[in-house]
Amino acid sequence: MFSGKNELEKQKVKTVYICQNCGRESPKWEGRCSGCQEWNCLVENTVTINKQPAKIRPDTAGLLLELAKVHKDSYARIAFPIEELNRVLGGGLVAGSVVLISGDPGIGKSTLLLQVSDAITRTKDGQVVYISGEESSQQLKMRAERLGINGNGLYIYPETNMENVMARLEMTTPNLVVVDSVQTVYLEDINGAPGSINQIRECTLRLLRWAKKSGVPVFISGHVTKDGAIAGPKALEHIVDVVLYLEGESFNSYRILRSAKNRFGSTNEVGVFEMCGTGLIEVANPSQFFLESYVNGAIGATVVPTLEGSRPLLVEIQALTSLAAYGPPRRISNGVDFNRLLLISAVLTRRAGVGLYNQDVIVNVTGGIKVSEPAADLGIAMAIASSFKDARAIPGTVAVGEIGLSGELRPVPQLERRIAEAARLGFTRCIVPASSKKASTVAKGIEIAMAGNIAEALRLGLEKTVKLKEQDVK
Repeated sequence: MFSGKNELEKQKVKTVYICQNCGRESPKWEGRCSGCQEWNCLVENTVTINKQPAKIRPDTAGLLLELAKVHKDSYARIAFPIEELNRVLGGGLVAGSVVLISGDPGIGKSTLLLQVSDAITRTKDGQVVYISGEESSQQLKMRAERLGINGNGLYIYPETNMENVMARLEMTTPNLVVVDSVQTVYLEDINGAPGSINQIRECTLRLLRWAKKSGVPVFISGHVTKDGAIAGPKALEHIVDVVLYLEGESFNSYRILRSAKNRFGSTNEVGVFEMCGTGLIEVANPSQFFLESYVNGAIGATVVPTLEGSRPLLVEIQALTSLAAYGPPRRISNGVDFNRLLLISAVLTRRAGVGLYNQDVIVNVTGGIKVSEPAADLGIAMAIASSFKDARAIPGTVAVGEIGLSGELRPVPQLERRIAEAARLGFTRCIVPASSKKASTVAKGIEIAMAGNIAEALRLGLEKTVKLKEQDVK
């Protein structure tokens, strides 16, 4: 009896309320989460607190490894025949890493995971264990036949109980493990339904520990919320090694794979795919894809050479201005930062004489890509001014530069690569900041026009519009 009482004193059970959107814990129930401001998202959970101090196991008490003696050859990357995926991963998949791929329903996550699994099985003695919690074996077989995958070396395990999954993985030695999806698996000794905060976190931690111990990489598929964030706690992103987002429009066949976190490479790389009947096909020339509907010299449209990681991309930026019918003028941005749009609109009004104080301004980046770097400021400003003045951009012109609050143009990094990409696609003129040092020595066959401020750039980039006055007519 005395021993049992001590055990009860060492363990204490308390009730906490966890937000299913951001993972914030609260000691009492709240109608609205004070962390993410979402309503009715706190769920009751019981937590067992063990007051007994942790004991150090004798077999691990003296395990210390000097960093200089660690050989990284044992953690070589696994290169896929899909170059766009290798680019986003930083050169390939690192052994023992856990990769989370997320996206909207029907965007192609399971299709990409099947293609990745097929690429592993085509290597020598390649084996993949595919944990399917959403589809049956027959459904996966139908998808594989449509993608032209024979399934040799691909072992399907339709299971949602995480204990059974871990027991099965301990009995096998695969080259890759795929879990589709993490919201469907659960642990019986953890409170909460599948997909809840505790379940997602604990299941991912089990997979992480197994991956680090075995050296086998793990791909995890995850759902997203209506706002585009990964469903479940933000802690899930901190647990895994790599977080990938598969993005695209429902009416568009193109998909963009971008990295939000990568412990083994850059997070600025993007991969471009096209969804076809046989799966996701990588796009070899993304700049041409983003400009496939571009009309040279169209009103309210400019081309900007952006930089995504190490890759220069040419994107089309469209703008539309219209007189505000009622209320204050609105600013709508799609693909560009909203606050950046406000800054550019204010500079155009104050420094370039483009009166946008009573104009609704709408800016859109075609192709579904998001442009976040300040180098696109000049292109956005030219598109807005082109729409406002009803003057088209000079045909064959691209523009790149950062705009300051006083209207000055500031240089951008790796200007040479941007201009070379524009010249390769047939553009003949590029407007750059006057402070750029090496702009005149880059690509041949393309004219470099230098501008010191936004007003000068508009004079160089837009065709002049002739408006006759009454005295001129007389």
